Amino acid sequence: MAFNPVPKLNVSRTLSSGAQIHVGVLAQNKQGVFFQYNQDYLARFENLSPFHLNFDGTVQPAPKLPHAGLHGVFADALPDGWGLLLQNRVFRKHGILPINITAMDRLAFVGQSALGALAFSPTSDYVEMKDETIQLDTLGLHAQALFDGETDEVLSELVASGSSGGARPKAQVYFTGDNYTQCRTQPQAHDHAWLVKFTSANLALGHEEGLCEAAYLTMALAAGLNPPEWQLLNAPERSGAEYWLALKRFDYLHNPDGTSGRLHLHSACGLLDADFRTPSMDYMDLIKATKILCKSPAMGQLQFKRAVFNLLVCNQDDHSKNWAFLQSDSGAWQPAPFYDVTFSPSPYGEHATSFAGFGRRP
Repeated sequence: MAFNPVPKLNVSRTLSSGAQIHVGVLAQNKQGVFFQYNQDYLARFENLSPFHLNFDGTVQPAPKLPHAGLHGVFADALPDGWGLLLQNRVFRKHGILPINITAMDRLAFVGQSALGALAFSPTSDYVEMKDETIQLDTLGLHAQALFDGETDEVLSELVASGSSGGARPKAQVYFTGDNYTQCRTQPQAHDHAWLVKFTSANLALGHEEGLCEAAYLTMALAAGLNPPEWQLLNAPERSGAEYWLALKRFDYLHNPDGTSGRLHLHSACGLLDADFRTPSMDYMDLIKATKILCKSPAMGQLQFKRAVFNLLVCNQDDHSKNWAFLQSDSGAWQPAPFYDVTFSPSPYGEHATSFAGFGRRP
């Protein structure tokens, strides 16, 4: 069967109540990708990306760079290294070469599983959705084997849980109550959403990656920097790790009636059109953007404290996608919790985000 790129996607937003609303339409042709807001959304809600997206009913072309031809706010939903590996394996299974896949095709693959509040429909025909319970050990060991090149098989549950960013093997999963041995990739009422980071001997810190990040998150909490809620889960002996790190998703809201809502999540990369693959942002940019977006000098001061923390603890992988903001239904913005905080020296000895122009020994 011939492969045809996705021509159009409907963009929706999940509110804190769990209700979904239509945001607008993404469409692509030979000239590129275009977005148009829905008139009802314009009348009732606020701009998803106030620095680079016009809040009106015009048809808005996406820049060619730096987001693979997408607007930054929608490119935030694209997977990175690990998620791309999973997607590419599935596409190749169907005889489709990754070079023929557009960013719109990848958004259709992500569908309802993006971090944050945005979803894209119709969902890709190549996604296998399973609403089943799976042992976390099974999921983690398979992710580790795939990451280490020990298997070519890709579990459908792993694909369904693999839309988050970053290069490490991980899974977006849902736990019921205090049972952290079994999980789902599709939520049910009263489930809690977590991101579990697995390990590998081939990572820079090997199987100690999760323990190191847990130590850094502990320091960040003591410093008042608002890291995400986290816990260490016992890893199976076969994995070579003692623990896996689980982070509670801060974009996911739990309502008393068992339903779940979302907060809109927007990275500094997407907000500022700052390419996260190259040193493209300065902490002065981040602090200024925070003060303007959040309308709060105090939030700018928080980002300054986080920058100093990154400098002191050698977290040099502080690129623009490791900074984000959350928007409520009313349109109010706040910095997201301080995530991806760990010992991460750059091979070049420089921070991805510079300090007043200095990346090395600022």
